[in-house]
Amino acid sequence: MAKRTVPLRPHVQDALSIWGQLIRQGRGERAWTAKDLAGRANVSERTVLSAEAGNSGTAVGTMIDLADLVGVHLFGIEDRSEMAIRRRRGEEMLALLPSRVRRSRGRGSDDDF
Repeated sequence: MAKRTVPLRPHVQDALSIWGQLIRQGRGERAWTAKDLAGRANVSERTVLSAEAGNSGTAVGTMIDLADLVGVHLFGIEDRSEMAIRRRRGEEMLALLPSRVRRSRGRGSDDDF
């Protein structure tokens, strides 16, 4: 069965393109070829070029790994230990939320699409 593709909303595609540009810029600042970065990330050169092009088929984990390798600050956080602190804080916050969400009866959908 062929992989189903869902068209991205324009601002999401813009974000992927920007992310790819940041990866390419970081790679250039280190004077690494796409093959150099691919070797460090244990992916193919084609995957690196696809990520830099903002291709939506590139796995998000791969995009994060490539960005980290070339020095792109993920979520604007420079200190890696701060990333762990924020992850734990998020886990603590989510633990306080109910495990299920129930819709109240009688109300229609309030989706604002």
